[in-house]
Amino acid sequence: MKSLPRGTPIYQRVRNSSLTRPPPGSPDQAVNPLPPGRRPDHNPGLPLAGPRAGPGTACHRAITLRRCVSYSLYARLARYGFRKHATYVAAALAGAFTNSVFGVLRAYILIALWQARPGLAGYDVTAAVTFCFVTQAFIGPMQLLSGGLTLPERIRTGDIALDLVRPAPLQLWLLAEDLGRAAYQLLVRGLPPMLAGAAVFGITAPRDPARWLGVLACVTAGVVVSFAWRYLVCLSVCWLADDRGVMVCSMLLTTLLSGMMVPLTLFPGALGEVVRALPWAAMAQAPADVYLGIASAGPALAFQAAWGAALLALGALATRAVRHRVVIQGG
Repeated sequence: MKSLPRGTPIYQRVRNSSLTRPPPGSPDQAVNPLPPGRRPDHNPGLPLAGPRAGPGTACHRAITLRRCVSYSLYARLARYGFRKHATYVAAALAGAFTNSVFGVLRAYILIALWQARPGLAGYDVTAAVTFCFVTQAFIGPMQLLSGGLTLPERIRTGDIALDLVRPAPLQLWLLAEDLGRAAYQLLVRGLPPMLAGAAVFGITAPRDPARWLGVLACVTAGVVVSFAWRYLVCLSVCWLADDRGVMVCSMLLTTLLSGMMVPLTLFPGALGEVVRALPWAAMAQAPADVYLGIASAGPALAFQAAWGAALLALGALATRAVRHRVVIQGG
């Protein structure tokens, strides 16, 4: 066999050795007692054996990876989020009952307020009560009173290192799961308060199908804005020892500035203008105004899309910083 100079790459040595293999029947060839079908070099299942090796394998892997990181992946993640939360039916029904009871209590308070001040903030009594139950229905899907993400615990335990090597961006991965969760929460925890409000107080509902489509689009956009904000809050664990203080501050801001307690039009003057321009207003106030017909879906969706894109961009930058921090600390 022809010798190759020292320093020749391994793949070149293998190629030359296969080209200079002795012909069959020559005394230099060793006799293999196994039949061809059972020899190791005839194993068709070996992924890098014989003609299967080469650039075709890398191309196949790239195509497979691109197929994994596709829209079907995010659809499966959304379905997974829906089915995961559908497992806890009793907890969801208990949450729906709690939302309905607190909705009734809030409604009586608002009725007393609007009877004392008729036409306050441009709402009548029926619109104020309807606003109350609509925002109660948003508590579960938009997680207005909690974080709803397990990311802080995964950061503390170090499992975030596994999340960062998944075949999709961490933020989009969690967003798809959260959309599936929100769909389930809207059906199980959102509809019962609305039905309770209709049965007890006779709240109004849109009659135009186009407005229903606008409400559905605004609710979806509100869930995206809510997720983007909660994602940023959860990532703060990488720089803080405990996330409970940040979570409490986030809950207070969301409760007061999202329109969940009272309509944001109650805030006077310049303060009201500032509050209605903040991202929390895109979570509950904007979809509720579209539901009541106070605002059209187009401007509300534009407002929500602007804040959603801005918060998601900040989340992407924060994820990059988290990835760098994990690499620096060695996982």
